[in-house]
Amino acid sequence: KNIEDNGKLFLYCCQENITDMSWKSSGAKQENQWGNIEFSIFIFFFPNRYVNTLLKLIPPVLGLQEQLRQAVQNRDMETSHGICRIAVALGENHSRALLDQVDHWQSFLALVNMIMFCTGIPGHYPVNETTSSLTLTFWYTLQDDILSFDPEKQAMYQQVYRPVYFQLVDVLLHKAQFPSDEEYSCWSSDEKEQFRIYRYDLLLSADILVILLSFRMLGAELLSNQPSSWQNTEALLYGFQSIAETIDVNYSDVVPGLIGLIPHISISNVQLADTVMFTIGALSEWLADHPVMINNVLPLVLQALGNPELSISSVSTLKKICRECKYDLPPYAANIVAVSQEVLMKQIHKTSQCMWLMQALGFLLSALQVEEILKNLHSLITPYIQQLEKLADETPNPSNKLAIIHILGLLSNLFTTLDISHHDDDHENTEVKKLPVPQGPNPVVVVLQQVFQLIQKVLSKWLNDAQVVESVCSIFEKSVKTLLDDFAPMVPQLCEMLGQMYSTIPQASAIDLTRQLVHIFAHEPAHFPPIKALFLLVTSVTLTLFQQGPRDHPDIVDSFMQLLAQALKRKPDLFLCSSLDVKAVFHCAVISLKFPEAPTVKAACGFFTELLPRCGEIAPVGQVVHENGKMLLQAVIEGIGGQASRNLMDHFAEILFALNKHCFSYLSVWIKEVMQQDGFPSTRVSPEQKDIFSQQILSRERVNKRRVKEMVKEFTLLCRGLHGTEYTADY
Repeated sequence: KNIEDNGKLFLYCCQENITDMSWKSSGAKQENQWGNIEFSIFIFFFPNRYVNTLLKLIPPVLGLQEQLRQAVQNRDMETSHGICRIAVALGENHSRALLDQVDHWQSFLALVNMIMFCTGIPGHYPVNETTSSLTLTFWYTLQDDILSFDPEKQAMYQQVYRPVYFQLVDVLLHKAQFPSDEEYSCWSSDEKEQFRIYRYDLLLSADILVILLSFRMLGAELLSNQPSSWQNTEALLYGFQSIAETIDVNYSDVVPGLIGLIPHISISNVQLADTVMFTIGALSEWLADHPVMINNVLPLVLQALGNPELSISSVSTLKKICRECKYDLPPYAANIVAVSQEVLMKQIHKTSQCMWLMQALGFLLSALQVEEILKNLHSLITPYIQQLEKLADETPNPSNKLAIIHILGLLSNLFTTLDISHHDDDHENTEVKKLPVPQGPNPVVVVLQQVFQLIQKVLSKWLNDAQVVESVCSIFEKSVKTLLDDFAPMVPQLCEMLGQMYSTIPQASAIDLTRQLVHIFAHEPAHFPPIKALFLLVTSVTLTLFQQGPRDHPDIVDSFMQLLAQALKRKPDLFLCSSLDVKAVFHCAVISLKFPEAPTVKAACGFFTELLPRCGEIAPVGQVVHENGKMLLQAVIEGIGGQASRNLMDHFAEILFALNKHCFSYLSVWIKEVMQQDGFPSTRVSPEQKDIFSQQILSRERVNKRRVKEMVKEFTLLCRGLHGTEYTADY
């Protein structure tokens, strides 16, 4: 009651302030603005249970409508913004409580219409007005609150507010319209980006109604003898496209009509053309279920590929169609490849769009017969191979480097999606099951074998350049990930090439590719010998690098730790090789735990969590851990004590958990010896606190990984002097 009485008094004071619009000076105007803010804050925090007072708030807020209209008419954005904030604060934060008052539905509906007026304030956001954006969350809230009632009340409110939402769609579609070309060209890049985000938020506010109403209005617009403007058509399409990207429209009876209307749109503007492309892309899954409609829109997409201004929208749309509809595209494949090849050779698109286009072609070719794939591949990549041969003979220079990286990137992206075995397809897809099993070598492998010597020639001149080496490795890495076992014929020669590369100049990309080969082929007896030789060579070279000083190569150390962990996971027998110095590997991993780079430390922790469980099954590992485990524990406690980032504590806890599980008898001795050191791991923790932590780690709770992580987090806060501070309240 005290809150309610004081609320009435505060309401009276704020009401007097905000309704006094007779100021003349800027100082009075500023004072009024503070009144708006105070009142909106008051409404925001006012408890919903005081419904009577909430109902009394509505009339004074509605009383501001005339002043709101005057402010909008006079382009007084400050005043209109403040009044809108008050109306939205009341509607958004108390809509559930106010909707529940069935006897007062008309007053709340009047407030909703006031907010509607704010949503539709004339002008373009964010240049001519910024008020409409305040209202968008309200429409979400109102819809959710209506749906939260029981079915009987839902039906009543849906009947009351259905006209409101249809009006809202009309308002939102109008607000989503672009300004004139002349005006838009004067906007800054920041204003254009804000408008883009605003449009996206705008049309999601009306949800599925946008589809229904925008389609109805779009049909009327296109069938009219005198369409109103390209802006109107674009906004209607954008409304459909925005919602189609967020909900399942596969069963909508609206989409066939839209697909039929799209070819009739008169496109004379870049923004409209962009939206047409994105709309087609948003419907790519629907097209996969209705392949007869593909020919309605595919010619538009291929035509748009030749327009640099439509680069992003046209290429991304073709990629979506090729990915979703690839099994229905063989009749169009020759045309798609020809058009794509033409725009690629003309260098119409930027590098990223060229890569997308090659991915699209990879999806497309995957659905063809092997003979057709090879034929199209030959036509598609021969010009690039010829160019690469020419570049390989020239003296290295920055211009050559960019061209080489571009060509290697194109091949890499093509092979990323060219998968005739359909590893990434849904196995329940009946269409996939009907495809014939490919016979003979994989087309990607055929091409790689043909260009292998050329790639080696390029490497011989560019081995010192990390970017070129990374581009070469990327071709094979993406091919391995896509082809999996089909890549097998390339394993011996690729292992040999990688060994030569890494022996000459160690680079992280070569280790990453080695890790992929270990992951896929190390467990297969036929491929184990070359994989084993490569793994031992990479390990030997990297250990030499550690002796010389690894601090300058955190990327190599990171990749090396991941390779070791992968080897333990996929083929632990690699650690039984007599030529592998397990002790040296262990020491290098301990050093890696002390690196300042978080990814490297994380990778080292991952190695130890794979290594420690092997203590019992791999004798060399067990011996090294038992002899050097104390050194590992010391490094782990140092990291927990403050040497490592707090974000890594879960990873250090994983090592402690593994030590507990697999080396408990040793750990109980090591931890006492390590913790006896004065000032270790931090001068901020007392001997009693260290003893408590040690006992916790060795207690029965050691088998609970979650509790071990909690112990580590609490101890690291003590070591850093942060325990109990507000700074770590949510840690």
